[in-house]
Amino acid sequence: MNSFTKLAIFSSAILFFACNATKVSMKSVSRKLKESPVFSHNHTGFSLYDIAENKTLLEHNAERYFIPASNTKLFTYYASLKTLGDSIPAFHYQISGDSLILWGTGDPSFLNPDLPKSKAFEFLKNSPQKIYFSNDNFTGSYFGNGWSWDDYNDYYAAEISPFPIHGNIVRFTGNKENTLKITPNFFTEKTYNWSKSNAFYVQRDMGANLFSYPAGKTIKPNYLQDVPFKTGVEVTTALLTDTLKKEVAFINKPLDKSAKIFYSLPSDTLYKRMLHVSDNMIAEQLMLLNANALSGILNTEIGIDSVIKKHLSDLPDAPKWVDGSGLSRQNLFTPRSLIALLQKIHQIVPEEKLFKILPAAGQSGTLKNLLKTDKPFIFAKSGSLNNNYCLSGFLITKKGKTLIFSMMNNNFVNSTSEIRKEVIKILQEIHDKN
Repeated sequence: MNSFTKLAIFSSAILFFACNATKVSMKSVSRKLKESPVFSHNHTGFSLYDIAENKTLLEHNAERYFIPASNTKLFTYYASLKTLGDSIPAFHYQISGDSLILWGTGDPSFLNPDLPKSKAFEFLKNSPQKIYFSNDNFTGSYFGNGWSWDDYNDYYAAEISPFPIHGNIVRFTGNKENTLKITPNFFTEKTYNWSKSNAFYVQRDMGANLFSYPAGKTIKPNYLQDVPFKTGVEVTTALLTDTLKKEVAFINKPLDKSAKIFYSLPSDTLYKRMLHVSDNMIAEQLMLLNANALSGILNTEIGIDSVIKKHLSDLPDAPKWVDGSGLSRQNLFTPRSLIALLQKIHQIVPEEKLFKILPAAGQSGTLKNLLKTDKPFIFAKSGSLNNNYCLSGFLITKKGKTLIFSMMNNNFVNSTSEIRKEVIKILQEIHDKN
């Protein structure tokens, strides 16, 4: 036997044992998915895909539909990558004589307290023309399809609107003087200390922009609460008038095809904020921006339908997709469709950039406290609703392989933290043994 033959046999043996080790690892993971006492009473789906080898390594209920929660934002991200350019269109405008007519695009950045300032504010403030605002191109709903009505007071359920201002929320913060700072100041005269709650908490009337908090309760200096305000034409024009210090009037005028577009922030600024902290408001407004780009109409349903037909008709399982954020329980995706979606994203965005936009487990965003590791190996989007926890993204193995995974858990009655720990235990094993 010559040296070449010996080398070939040795190489074949190494390959055989390596493949066998991978198979053993996948069998172990498969057994845990089926037999884990943590998952015993809920619905669990899982899919794992090797990018380099272009093959599925493991599936468990991967063809079944699950409520994705904020994994929906991955769909919104992909739609935006395919539809929007490098910069976000802030608004449409048309100058006619001494008038500037303004139409929204859905851009969520105008005076948003959690985003960098754009030039849009200065452009409008310094405009010598009288400003008119039209919402004729907005045909959508102020709430997402299937949203829970009693979320209206919570920061994550800000209303959807054609021209968001201040993130469509009122920010209440405490200070050392035991008083409440209200931003924007416009709502100060609409805030009263007349509620009866035992703990300090700001509550908005369900149908009006009237806010109340309990009298005689201590306001901690670090207190912070964001409460959505009711949007509408009257509120939009009033807030623009208040912030620009010049009159802005309403006009009922269709969007003119000759209208110009003013751009605000780099698109990645919105994507990173949406994915890192799971910002629902930005996600919903991005779907309006997509609808605006694809149809000229601000309507989430039209935007989603257009994206599915144009870019997602080849998914393994047709998605039931109804909002941009995942706040609705009417969204339904399968794990293998999320794998296909993440493949599409991976083909567009280089890994170095993608892994900075997605939260890194143990390091950033909503995954910062997920596990303790010196070097993150999970870059993913989580999704949580009561009784639902999903995690989909990318996993770098100990040997340097990049895998795509989607694990979806629905209808559990034990704690989310318990489910989360079991999910991480399984992903840790895949990382360590591959």
